Amino acid sequence: MPHVKKKMIGGPVRILLYLIVLAVGTWLFPAPALSLTGDLTNDPAKVIKKYLSLDQRGVRLAAETYEAVKPYAAWDREEPAWERVVVIRKYSVSDDVTQWTIVSSTEALIPVTFQVLGVADMKTATFVPEPRKEQFSIRIRAVGNQWKMVSPAFPPHVGRSRLADFAKDAMLRETNDDRARTLRKLRNDLANAGRP
Repeated sequence: MPHVKKKMIGGPVRILLYLIVLAVGTWLFPAPALSLTGDLTNDPAKVIKKYLSLDQRGVRLAAETYEAVKPYAAWDREEPAWERVVVIRKYSVSDDVTQWTIVSSTEALIPVTFQVLGVADMKTATFVPEPRKEQFSIRIRAVGNQWKMVSPAFPPHVGRSRLADFAKDAMLRETNDDRARTLRKLRNDLANAGRP
C-alpha cells in the first residue's frame, strides 16, 4: 500500500487563520481583563479611582511616570508643573449614583473626598500641615469610546509615605549639603504628618 501524504496548511496561511480565530473569539467572548478601564461600558467612577490611585502613588511627580495617568484624563490644556503638592492620608470616590450630578448620558460630575494632611512646596522643599477634608466634583465625559476626566485640573494629591520616599530619594541624590538638609527636614516632617 503506497504511503499517502496529508496536506497541511502551512506558513502564512496558518498564521492568518490563527489570527482570524483569535479575533472572532475575542469578539464573541470578550474578557473583562482585555477591556480598557475607561471603556464606556464600565463604571465611570472606576476611571476616577484609578487616576487617584496612581496620583496617590506619586506618578504625576515625575515626567517618566506621568504617562501612566494620561489615559484617564482629557484636560483642555496641558497640566502645568505643579509647585505645590497636596499631601493626603486617603481619598474616596462616591459610588452612590444619587450623589452624582448627571449632566447627560455621556457626562457626569462625581464627588471625591480627600483627607488632607497638608501641602508640600516642591520649590522650597517645605511641608505646611493643614489637616482638613477637601471635597470637590470631577467632571467625567465620554471622549471617543472612553470615559475621561475633563475638569477640574487639580494639583497632585500624593500619599504621605510616598512623598516622604520621594523626598528621601531626592535627598540621597542631592550634592548640595544645604539642600540635602532641607530635603531631610521635609522627609521627617512628612513622616510625622498626621501623627499625634
